[in-house]
Amino acid sequence: MKSIDLPYEYTKRMEALLGSEYDDYLASFEKPWSRGLRVNEKKIAAGAFPALCGRSLRPVPWIRNGFYQPDDWQASKDPLYYAGLYYLQEPSAMTPASCLPVEPGDRVLDLCAAPGGKATELGARLKGRGLLWANDISASRARALLKNLELWGIPNICVTGETPERLAQALPEFFDKILVDAPCSGEGMFRKEPEMVKDWMEKGPAYYAPIQREILLQAASMLRPGGYLLYSTCTFSPEEDEANAEFLLENVPELSLVPLPLFEGASPGFGLPGVLRLFPHKINGEGHFLALFQKKERPDAVSAVPKTAEWSPVRKSSEEKASRSRRNTAGRNIAGRNTAGRNTAEKSTAGKIAAEKKEADAREAFLHFSHALNLAPGDGLAALFNPERLSLIGENLYAIPQGFPETGGLRILRSGLLLGQARRGRFEPSQALAMALKPEQISASLHLPYQDARVLRYLKGESVDAGPEGGREGWRLVCLDEFPLGWAKDAGRFLKNKYYPGWRYV
Repeated sequence: MKSIDLPYEYTKRMEALLGSEYDDYLASFEKPWSRGLRVNEKKIAAGAFPALCGRSLRPVPWIRNGFYQPDDWQASKDPLYYAGLYYLQEPSAMTPASCLPVEPGDRVLDLCAAPGGKATELGARLKGRGLLWANDISASRARALLKNLELWGIPNICVTGETPERLAQALPEFFDKILVDAPCSGEGMFRKEPEMVKDWMEKGPAYYAPIQREILLQAASMLRPGGYLLYSTCTFSPEEDEANAEFLLENVPELSLVPLPLFEGASPGFGLPGVLRLFPHKINGEGHFLALFQKKERPDAVSAVPKTAEWSPVRKSSEEKASRSRRNTAGRNIAGRNTAGRNTAEKSTAGKIAAEKKEADAREAFLHFSHALNLAPGDGLAALFNPERLSLIGENLYAIPQGFPETGGLRILRSGLLLGQARRGRFEPSQALAMALKPEQISASLHLPYQDARVLRYLKGESVDAGPEGGREGWRLVCLDEFPLGWAKDAGRFLKNKYYPGWRYV
């Protein structure tokens, strides 16, 4: 992309912002943007990944588990990608998640999370403990977000498609760490996505800045005392960057700015010490802005304790329906003095009992399934073996993370780990469960070498040769070397493919 393609108003603003560096910035448009990938350290150590994929990978200097993607590698078509071992991400975009100090056990919110580049990293760093709440206001984008989280094998999730305002109403001061990678004018991505120039000309910083400020205020209200909030954008506009950081400090006095350390190639902010900027003429990456805040501790503060001990979506739904039935029948009895209300209440009670029995049967079917496969507890999967954390919605059985709050009225795409479907006393495991497991937790598994032709056949949905261990009855976990891909069912010589159709290799 040539500098002449940039809007005149934009070039004048950047020239004033960068001064003597402006010509270097324009020259960066003559170079291709850098592709990158971030390794899923929940599944493999970053240092071991280059040997596994058989390629010489150049590290992203400021990201521990980041690498530049070689031009001759179509990484999105590699079976290792389908094993959830890495996420394709522009190098600068890896920075925000790396700067939020997440610890296992934290309650973490990624407020503008789709398609999941940052959320997958935050979830991996939780190591299965605590709660990752990933939200995007767009339901369609949230579905893509959910797929990426499940592909990465992250069990302790909640995925919602909500406005920040509604989340803030439901979850005041609930989260330990919050990431706000806000929608912005996208100036830092002009080289990578030239079509964003058109959006800038139609909207620009003046359109996005008020939206970002509202999102930041809602996010701050969900942050517990002592917690951290990271604000990031992929734009250069001071109106969307430093000015918004200062706005947040002025309007939420409990927040203070936590200085982010500079690394080679990173730049300080303009007029606000402690924030960090990335420019494409100074690093092998695109443009970004980051600011980290901490909410002050309060001596009288009590950490939000959700009502979780007896929570179950089925029980909650049944109770709400029973309550509505009682209210309706009371009105009919007063008006007509008939017995319809009593009959309705009896039906409601019977329905509740039936729902509870159905849920108990589903739990029993899952426990029988897990026992038959010799499942063993692993990091972050203790909920799988605690019947009190299992919840049935329709035919779907979920493992609900510890500390999960009541969420009446919120648009939830996923609450916890989808274990599978309970049908007529049998349990069928889900793709999400396969990706969350480790091979050592399963005795019945098939390990296919990286170069084995059966790997692609399996990912395409075809039946595969079971090998010398064929002939067992029941479910098998199909793995690429030691990394799960999905399920199959033993049918003697061949394994009946149960790989999720929506994820198939094309």
